[in-house]
Amino acid sequence: MAHLAQPRFLDEPTARSIADQFGSPVYVYDQAILLANATAALNFPNAYGLTVRYAMKAAPSAAILQLFNNAGLHIDASSGYEVRRAIAAGYAPSAISLSAQELPSDFAKLYELGISINACSLNQLERFGRAFPGRSIGLRFNPGSGSGGNNRTNVGGPASSFGIWHEWIDQAQALVDRYQLTVSRIHTHIGSGSDPAVWQKISVMSLDLVRQFPTVNTLNLGGGYKVARMPNEIATDLQACGEPVAEKFREFAAETGREIHLEIEPGTYLLANAGALLSVVQDIVSTGANGYKFLKLNTGMTELLRPSIYGSQHPIYILQSEATSEICDYMIAGHCCESGDILTPANGDPELLAPRQLPRTQIGDLCVIDGAGAYCAAMTTKHYNSYPEAAEVLLDLNKKPHLIRKRQDAEELWANELPLPS
Repeated sequence: MAHLAQPRFLDEPTARSIADQFGSPVYVYDQAILLANATAALNFPNAYGLTVRYAMKAAPSAAILQLFNNAGLHIDASSGYEVRRAIAAGYAPSAISLSAQELPSDFAKLYELGISINACSLNQLERFGRAFPGRSIGLRFNPGSGSGGNNRTNVGGPASSFGIWHEWIDQAQALVDRYQLTVSRIHTHIGSGSDPAVWQKISVMSLDLVRQFPTVNTLNLGGGYKVARMPNEIATDLQACGEPVAEKFREFAAETGREIHLEIEPGTYLLANAGALLSVVQDIVSTGANGYKFLKLNTGMTELLRPSIYGSQHPIYILQSEATSEICDYMIAGHCCESGDILTPANGDPELLAPRQLPRTQIGDLCVIDGAGAYCAAMTTKHYNSYPEAAEVLLDLNKKPHLIRKRQDAEELWANELPLPS
C-alpha cells in the first residue's frame, strides 16, 4: 500500500512542536474538523425535528464533551459511568440518554437526576418498571438485521445481544402494560457499517415498531455512518442517506397522524478523522531477506487497539524535516511485548500482515497514525506492560495546541494498589 503525502491536519513543523512540548505518544484533535462534523450531523435530513446525540464512548475527554455541548449536541451514554462523566463535564442530565448493556446499579438515582433511559433487554424493562411504575421509558430493539465492517462491529441480528429481540415485542408490551409505563422512544442501532441502503431499510422497519406503541414520539436510529479513513474507502453521505428516511417519516405521519421526532447517535463520524496519534520511531529491525522490515514505534495497542482486534486500517505517515524520495516496505509494530501489537494488519484480518510503502525512515522520525479520533484514546489495552496513559492535545481554530488530558504519571499506575497483607 503506497504512502500518502501528509496527514489531514498535521504537518512536520506542527507535529514536531507538539512532540517537543507535550511528549509522545500523544493524541491530537483538530477543533475545526470536530465543529465541521458536528454541523454536518446537525443538518441531517429530518421531517419533524432532530436531536443529535454524541456517542461519547468514541472519545469521552471533558474538552471534547464541552465542545460538542456548546455546539448543541446531546449525549448517548453507554454506561452509568459515562452519564456521571458527561454531567461532570457540564452536560445537563436532561440532555443525556442511557442505553447500556449493563443497567447501572444506581440507575434509579440517575433517572431521578433527569436522564432518559432506553431499556435494552426485557430484564432491564422489568427492573425499570418495578422502580418507576407509570413513568416514561424508551425501548431498544434488535431489528433482526445489522451491518458492520466485520462481526465485531455489527450490533444487529441474531448474533448480537444488543436490544430486545424484535420477535419478543409482545413480551415487552406485556411488561409495559403491567407497570403502566409510557413508551416515549424506540431505539434501534445496527452497527458501524458502510451500506446506507441497509441503514434505510432498518429505519423503515423501526417505524413499524413505532406503529405498535401509540405513545412513542421519538425514533432513535443510532449511528453507524461509515467514514473514509483510507483513500480507497467511501464515506457515508449524510444527506443522501437521510433524505429517503425523512420521506418515510412524512409518509408515516400522513398514514397515522403521528409526527415522529428523529434522533441519531454519531460517534465515529464526528471523531475519527478529527484525531491523529503522534508517535516516534524508536527502533528499526529486520527479519531477513524472506521476512520484513519493522518500524517500532513508542506507541501501539496501548493507544490504538483497533488494528489488533478488527484488522482496521489507518493511514500512516512518516514526517521528516528533510524528506526523502526513497520508498521502502515496512511493517509497523507497537511497543508492547505482544505479538499481536501490529499496526499494519491486512485489511479486515488482524491475523495477516500487510506492509506499507513509506519513505526510508530513520530512528527518531515522527510517525502519524491518522483517523485515530474515535475508539482509540477511549478503547485501548490501557496500562498493558505498565505504560501510562498518553496525553491528549486539541488544536484550536488558530492551530494552537492545548493540553486537554495530561500524560499519566507513572506513580498513578499503582496508586490504588494495596501492599501484601501481613
